[in-house]
Amino acid sequence: MQTLDPRLLATLEAVVRNGSFNAAAQELGYTAPAVSQQVAELERRSGLRLLERRPVRVTPAGQVLLDAEEGVRSALSAASMELDALRAGTAGRIRLGAFASTAGVLAPRALAELHTAYPDVRVSLSQLEPESSHTRIKRGDLDLALTYDYDFIPLPPPRTLRRTLVAHDPVMAVLPAGHELASRHAIDLASLASETWIAAPDAALRLDLLAQLAKTSGFEARMEYEGNDFNTVLGFVAAGMSVAVLPRLALPEGAPGVVARPLVEPALTRFIYTVRIDTRHTPRALLVLERMLAEQVRAAVS
Repeated sequence: MQTLDPRLLATLEAVVRNGSFNAAAQELGYTAPAVSQQVAELERRSGLRLLERRPVRVTPAGQVLLDAEEGVRSALSAASMELDALRAGTAGRIRLGAFASTAGVLAPRALAELHTAYPDVRVSLSQLEPESSHTRIKRGDLDLALTYDYDFIPLPPPRTLRRTLVAHDPVMAVLPAGHELASRHAIDLASLASETWIAAPDAALRLDLLAQLAKTSGFEARMEYEGNDFNTVLGFVAAGMSVAVLPRLALPEGAPGVVARPLVEPALTRFIYTVRIDTRHTPRALLVLERMLAEQVRAAVS
């Protein structure tokens, strides 16, 4: 097999990620025929078919090269970060990813602290779920992220990344303030099985997982919500239309019309992490921001 050109690998990755040659061409600033020719050249050099064309779908051989392309990007990103660190790391740009319940309040607080300490560092923030953050860090499109998983659905540590546990975020039962169970100090999951639930997979735990954990099939969703705004879920609960379970960090202080009680039998926990490229040298400002984020999260769940 002939030597592979990293630029051709980047073109292949763009086609697969965008799902079309035209969209990849727009992103890369090429014409669609040029993109098609580059993929064809990569197939010629590899001696194997890398893509099914209609619809665009990667072949096993193509996946091998996509994995290699990710490794190239990750290595270059790590090298760039180490060079920044060796130049002191007190200026430049940090690209931060944070999930919904940290992006709105905790991340801005940490960024304000960072600006005071390092006024020449510019930070961009993207609201992302953990798997998207991991992918973008590996691609070199993100420098640092706050991510999470749950004790009952753990995510494996992402390869080539440094993941640091910063806090345990307990999962709470959230009820209307006038609910008959609201006076309890803690609530077992099974006692909520017959309640009206809101199905909000982007903002609350999935009902099928709750049913499995409580060993009951009584978790019936009568409200449907597509989105990741916790305030919408709380609005349904406050109106007496549903109950929910949410991590403590997702609950704003003094949310009107709702009460939150520790969940027991089982007690559930969300683990919160910082994630970045694992390098020998890391820019000073990035390490400071990582520490500030961890402090904000720990203070919020304590």
